[in-house]
Amino acid sequence: MALEAAFAKMNGLGNAIIVADMRGRADRVTPEAARALNADPATRFDQIMAIHDPRVAGTHNYIEIINSDGSQAQACGNGTRCVVQALAAETGQKVFTFQTVAGILNAEEHEDGLISVDMGKPRLGWQDIPLAEEFRDTRMIELQAGPIDAPVLHSPSVASMGNPHAIFWVEGDVNAYDLERFGPLLENHPIFPERANISIAHVTTDNALMLRTWERGAGLTLACGSAACAAAVSAARTGRTGRHVTVTVPGGPLDILWREDDHVIMTGPAEWEFSGRFDPATGAWERETEGAA
Repeated sequence: MALEAAFAKMNGLGNAIIVADMRGRADRVTPEAARALNADPATRFDQIMAIHDPRVAGTHNYIEIINSDGSQAQACGNGTRCVVQALAAETGQKVFTFQTVAGILNAEEHEDGLISVDMGKPRLGWQDIPLAEEFRDTRMIELQAGPIDAPVLHSPSVASMGNPHAIFWVEGDVNAYDLERFGPLLENHPIFPERANISIAHVTTDNALMLRTWERGAGLTLACGSAACAAAVSAARTGRTGRHVTVTVPGGPLDILWREDDHVIMTGPAEWEFSGRFDPATGAWERETEGAA
């Protein structure tokens, strides 16, 4: 069995990432391989960021994003930071342009080691998120979890950052809500034809909020960058905060700026854990004894 593709196990604020080097190859990481890697505690992940050769001029690489259940994801900001750190360490380059299924991403590693990713413009129209029925105002839609006469969560803001998000606003501790119970139910609610990432958010000041996320196709996560962006945009749209906020997820803080040109810039860290080689068809893998991927 040929373990011929290199990978790095990394994380972005605890968001578990596998950066898979698929450059120079015609194959892809199969859903079976993804599920096998996720089944191993050592390589359990939220997303695989598979780096492929560029497909369009003006980009450095095409990035395929794979969830832990083997499904495709459109966006992963924390994973993009991990890709930048890995490629910057390899090449010395600091500025990158990537193509994903959701569009073009620009990213930069700063001198302090933090990495900024231009997550693009939020999509706020109901048909662009998408939703299964029309809501003229996506700052708040009719959706709830729990008893009809006393819902535990209700009236979320919805937005797309390349993938669908629903943000439920609460007044108390975000950890007091059973997101592991409500997350999968809401992720698969019929209002979301492509499923959705489900977040619980609590605004603490006019420039800060707390966030927990049930990630579509991955489950509870310590950090979801696109959810942090969607929450920041939704907080500003609903008048809860300004356009520059610190979003604290279980893994730590992310700096989110919704610029006047409508682009959302996410800045945060990435961390390398270990490297190895794997079979993209089966997920069989081995750890490298020393050195990075």
